[in-house]
Amino acid sequence: MSHQMTRPATVLGLCALVLVAGVLAQAKPTPRATPDSVGLSAERLQHATAVLRQAVTDRKIAGAVALVARHGKIAYLEAVGLQNVEARAPMTERSLFRIYSQTKAITAVAVMMLQEEGKVRLTDAVSAHLPEFKHVMVQTPEGSRKPSREITIADLLLHTSGLSHRSSELYQARRVRVRSQGLPQFVTNITHAPLMEDPGTRFRYSEGTTVLGRLVEVVSGQPFDMFVTARILRPLGMTDTSFWVEGEARARLATVYQVAPAGGLTAFEIEPEVPFTERPALLEGAVGLVSTAPDFLRFCQMLLNQGELDGVRLLSAKTVEMMTTNGLSAPVLQQRGGAMGWGLGNVDVVVTPTSRGYLTAAGEYGWDGSVGTFFSVDPARQLVVMLFSQNVPASPDGLRQRFKAAVDQAVVQ
Repeated sequence: MSHQMTRPATVLGLCALVLVAGVLAQAKPTPRATPDSVGLSAERLQHATAVLRQAVTDRKIAGAVALVARHGKIAYLEAVGLQNVEARAPMTERSLFRIYSQTKAITAVAVMMLQEEGKVRLTDAVSAHLPEFKHVMVQTPEGSRKPSREITIADLLLHTSGLSHRSSELYQARRVRVRSQGLPQFVTNITHAPLMEDPGTRFRYSEGTTVLGRLVEVVSGQPFDMFVTARILRPLGMTDTSFWVEGEARARLATVYQVAPAGGLTAFEIEPEVPFTERPALLEGAVGLVSTAPDFLRFCQMLLNQGELDGVRLLSAKTVEMMTTNGLSAPVLQQRGGAMGWGLGNVDVVVTPTSRGYLTAAGEYGWDGSVGTFFSVDPARQLVVMLFSQNVPASPDGLRQRFKAAVDQAVVQ
């Protein structure tokens, strides 16, 4: 990022923080309720807790924080196990987690806020804001060629851009994603790699959301983290959500554990190049945030409330509806299996109910993180379910599905 852009952007960011200070001071903690008062069975929720405790006993996970909210109230908040095995530090409500791909939903809100302000349109070619994208090529068996059309902002949100995932062999070989390099270099790197297919022709989970972080910077004139903090996190009272952890908060950051081949758990350094206790050069809209379960609930509740929380409105109800319904075309949806769509809010959306996975009811939406977190929002039942842990694999023995099924069985009215 150039010095010319950074300095005024910083001033803008500080002004924005001042403007939201009053809102932050008025932010209320999410109210609590007994399970029975919101139509949940306390007895059946005990089974959900038992599922988690058994996973700890079996050393599939070190610990977890689970949360269930209904009708805007927290009815269940349980911390089990340890956030650090070696230090015997227990999980608590304030334990911090790398939420990885759940970051995408927050980035999508940033983009849609700019869209509502008329600063971007979903149909805009990305190259109109990031000129590097004007020259991307498509990879084919015969060689490379120009794409059939340009990538749009909607393509980046819907993962139909032709870009690939950070773990792909192509991107790893070309070092597309390097946490010690900033967003401008990331965009250069990714546009020098070929597209996997023409835009709009296939759902391919990708790095498109980190590209959107750079787009937010260019359009807003603010560094991405400052925009997210000033326009989303602070207004929602999400004081424990950030792109890195510093000071006393470091002691609350849960350790990532890997299930060892011979059984048991070993600590796993997930990002050794730039750990989450340091400010990264690459502020990733796809995977960059750290949060707590109660903090992320506030974001989920804003979506469930159709864009508003505690008198603070980030988006219109119409925009949130568009973000949380399937946005994939019929052919692309069928390629994906037909049951699970994808929304502009960077969330999975249930089109046809299925017993697979943790999203099971028509209209339910949510997403997860690659080291053990997930959230689901069910508008019909006014229900938010979250499970935060830090482990590889992310859902050992189908833990996400089993926990969510136990919660679903606890909804009695």
